[in-house]
Amino acid sequence: MNEVLLRSLTPSVLGILVRRGADFAVAEDAVQDALVEAVRVWPADPPRDPKGWLVTVAWRKFLDATRADTARRRREDRLDEEPAPGPAPAVDDTLQLYFLCAHPSLTPSSAVALTLRAVGGLTTRQIARAYLVPEATMAQRISRAKRTVSGVRFDQPGDVATVLRVLYLVFNEGYSGDVDLAAEAIRLTRQLATAIDHPEVAGLLALMLLHHARRAARTASDGSLVPLAEQDRGRWDTESIAEGVEILQAALARDRLGEFQAQAAIAALHADAPTAEETDWVQIVEWYDELARLTDSPVVRLNRAVAVGEADGPRAGLAALAALDDSLPRHTAVAAYLHERDGDLAKAARLYAEAAQKAPNLAERDHLTRQAARLNARRGR
Repeated sequence: MNEVLLRSLTPSVLGILVRRGADFAVAEDAVQDALVEAVRVWPADPPRDPKGWLVTVAWRKFLDATRADTARRRREDRLDEEPAPGPAPAVDDTLQLYFLCAHPSLTPSSAVALTLRAVGGLTTRQIARAYLVPEATMAQRISRAKRTVSGVRFDQPGDVATVLRVLYLVFNEGYSGDVDLAAEAIRLTRQLATAIDHPEVAGLLALMLLHHARRAARTASDGSLVPLAEQDRGRWDTESIAEGVEILQAALARDRLGEFQAQAAIAALHADAPTAEETDWVQIVEWYDELARLTDSPVVRLNRAVAVGEADGPRAGLAALAALDDSLPRHTAVAAYLHERDGDLAKAARLYAEAAQKAPNLAERDHLTRQAARLNARRGR
């Protein structure tokens, strides 16, 4: 072991980590850990590029430490934090890590999965559910991504589209109630909007604000879910809605439509309706048509079927639903709702009970079970 070589490389490796945005103290610890690893590994397997080896290992140590620290700070400091309105402060290391993990050597889907796992703090199961794939498949995808980046330089950050996808999925996971990450996703998206003038960044921020504005009304005092049509709109955060609509209008005016802007437009139409009955479902269907054209997503088409059922009647919605794969998550719940609207209470009750067994979380399972019980009670009268 050439200890002189190790000592000579230490300042250079430390400098590289700091220039990449690492906090000096954390970077120093990471370099020391890398040196310990070198002492253990190099005698049996000396690297061809000692400096490159040290940089790669030290950066991985830094990512691990930052991930652990981020998770701790979320638990301790941000559990009840709500996103503050207005411009965000300067970009911090967390957002830089999102870009670095979205490495160009990875496919976009692998980069998103790796970043969600390494920085976002989501479990493999949560990521698999977001991608509609089995957990084992996602575990293999993440492992392959780790192997791909294990020997590359982290000096080429990923593109904005990949980072937006990560932030969107982190927000959705927080919004679902499993992990409270919604406020953190909004904070980072505000930072990104401050740093980058991009209509889809603005669209994503608007979408997050419009959805987050309804958060207080989404659950009852007993913790049960409250459907959108039954929510107390007086509990919606009107300041967040106004900010989201203003950001969206500015983004749409640039005539560079993307999926996040289209989703935000749908959320804005819901927010604009004084009551559920006054919702402009015809416009919502039109925006879902745009969104389906942009994404070709089966989940978008599933949500479109609900909107068609509201705009043109439940039978039109069921016809749209029939064109979709019935293995889609929440397909059975949508079918139950549309059959209830069509007056077939027996079939709707059976489908609600079936959907409850497939629900991804306890709150949704409880809600669907209640719906089935409600219809069965009505039929028994």
